[in-house]
Amino acid sequence: MADNFQSLSRIKCKELHSKLMTPEAAAALIPPGATLGMSGFTGSGYPKRIPGALAERIRAAHAKGEAFKIKLLTGASTAPELDGVLAEVDGIELRMPFQGDPVCRKKINAGDINYIDIHLSHVTQQVQAGYYGKLDIAVIEVVGIREDGSLIPSASVGNNKTWIEQADKVLIEVNYALSEKLEGMHDIAGTPLPPHREPILIHKTDDRIGDPYYHCPADKIIGIVETNDRDRVNSFSEPDEVAKKIASHILNFLEKEVEKGILPPNLLPLQSGVGDVSNAVISGLEHGEFENLTAYTEVIQDGMLGLIKSGKLTKVSATALSLSPEAVDDLNENIDFYRERIILRPQEISNHPEVIRRLGTIAINGMLEADIYGNVNSTHVMGSSMMNGIGGSGDFARNSFLSFFVRPSVAKDGDISGIVPMVSHVDQTEHDVQIIVTEQGLADLRGLAPRQRAKAIIENCAHPDYKEKLWDYFNRAQESGAQHTPHILSEALSWHDKYLKTGSMK
Repeated sequence: MADNFQSLSRIKCKELHSKLMTPEAAAALIPPGATLGMSGFTGSGYPKRIPGALAERIRAAHAKGEAFKIKLLTGASTAPELDGVLAEVDGIELRMPFQGDPVCRKKINAGDINYIDIHLSHVTQQVQAGYYGKLDIAVIEVVGIREDGSLIPSASVGNNKTWIEQADKVLIEVNYALSEKLEGMHDIAGTPLPPHREPILIHKTDDRIGDPYYHCPADKIIGIVETNDRDRVNSFSEPDEVAKKIASHILNFLEKEVEKGILPPNLLPLQSGVGDVSNAVISGLEHGEFENLTAYTEVIQDGMLGLIKSGKLTKVSATALSLSPEAVDDLNENIDFYRERIILRPQEISNHPEVIRRLGTIAINGMLEADIYGNVNSTHVMGSSMMNGIGGSGDFARNSFLSFFVRPSVAKDGDISGIVPMVSHVDQTEHDVQIIVTEQGLADLRGLAPRQRAKAIIENCAHPDYKEKLWDYFNRAQESGAQHTPHILSEALSWHDKYLKTGSMK
């Protein structure tokens, strides 16, 4: 463990000093078969040392022929130090709700890990209702513990409030690598199960309804580990020409919506999914004409941090920071500036349909593929292999005022078309998808019937290598059978089948 910090200096509650221990001692408190709620959302705020120590314990148990697996619940994706090490030693029986680790993905697609992919806004209520049984232990990263025992959240909030409240026992990692001045950036609030719910009184992006801290009874905390480790390295490439074209299509569309009076001059609160394309779209706004922007989203990436610094983006609400090392340095050096403009909330609030609908967000999310009628596949490669999960895209797609889905028109050097006759898996139905964008163009599907949607998508979004094939399929589908949503069922998934057999959809 790194030792360039003063031990106990961030643990101000003296009652908890006796609970300081090594990662190995903390991992020893986790029994086989336990259900764990761990912090972490999109590579930030996850525990850095206890998962690795637990993985070594599991490895040793397996070497002796002993069974040892755990059920793992998080906020969203974590990092190799959590998902990766536990998956590598075959230590995960069940994973929920979102992951992005290559080792974990491989084990899921091999059938070695049971993976449950759900909307991020649904996690809290499902755990509260007992869908996953008893939550045994919460493992939560914080940046400090105050004199009264309250916990200062770190770079992500995710489901941490729920894990602390629902778990029988709690392990804490206090991470010295992040600035203590994150204190005050958070707004921790939640919702009880029906019939005890009340309105969530967020009417604008920067409304606060909760408390800056987590609260956990001291007798529930069974161990504390100190760390000095940065979050997962998130590196974002400079936008390529494809990403720039996609961003240009979206910005031009938004400008026209303002001219029509459909959107106000400063737009509506923005939501952007994770990835280079989404990050490029947000970065593109820095050079556009829009001022006094706001965002109500899940994750703050480098592009959004740049928008804040430029003054274009005035207030941002999210549940996590997901930054490159350079952006982390910028955040720490200018934390007083950013703390006044950023609010981090639990994901049940950041992704809550009630708030999204009220604020009227503009959602921009990535996809794996779309079909000619506007159904979107966000999760499954060729229908069967899980990529990462649906994340919060469904929360925002169904409830936003405007919902964009974006991707390049082709993949794998042109061997895969992003627009297909029928998607191989449906995450976002045509009822929730309003606007599809590739570098080829933008298809505005609002107010269009299925056959009209097909014409707009093929003409505007398909790559030239596949456009003629899509027109051929669509035209032949209209020659027989029902005509509301014309399909040739014997051919609808033939493109995917051809790729699996030959390595190309061409």
